[in-house]
Amino acid sequence: MSAITNVARASLSKDLRLEWRSKDAINSMLFFALLVVVIFSFSFDPTAEESRRIAGGLVWVAFLFAAVVALNQTWARELRNQVLDALFLAKAFGNFIFVIVLETFMTPLFIVFYNLRALGPAYQLLIVSALGTWALVVNGTFFAAMSLRTRSREIMLPLLLFPISIPALLATVEATTAILTGDFSAKFWIVLLAAYNVVFTTACLLLFDTVLKAE
Repeated sequence: MSAITNVARASLSKDLRLEWRSKDAINSMLFFALLVVVIFSFSFDPTAEESRRIAGGLVWVAFLFAAVVALNQTWARELRNQVLDALFLAKAFGNFIFVIVLETFMTPLFIVFYNLRALGPAYQLLIVSALGTWALVVNGTFFAAMSLRTRSREIMLPLLLFPISIPALLATVEATTAILTGDFSAKFWIVLLAAYNVVFTTACLLLFDTVLKAE
């Protein structure tokens, strides 16, 4: 267990260090998410109440598509170097950090552009953000490995990831909307999202070795 932990820590440290130097994933995600924010802000001018009702969907759709940019690069360096023994959790945590950084930069812009203010407990948004982000990256990291050896892996990843992420995305959007509008249903969606994460994290961990060794 200690050896596995050390390898995972080393792999995570390497990915973060390389991304800090190149900033490829972060810059690509920020550009994409910023584009979505600007386009939607110019497309319509909703009232404060309307913004709270639609912001959850806009925010998480933007994060989903932007996250795919980082997820597509998850195994790119290992593929080029013919090194595919990096641990799954290290890659997943690395992607989690990248997407959280994106959300940290983009959330203030969403607040300003759409004049958002939470009517429910604002701290719950942090819980939803963490659970929703993990749901995206744990499946995305797994399917990125599955599509690694395909010729069109950039196209294959969204085709695999989006359908399986629909329940998580729905729960995340509903929870975010409930918190922004002051609806009391947020806790139900948070529990549902947590259960989704437990199930799919366990499944990805159990199946990852088989996927990695598949030709």
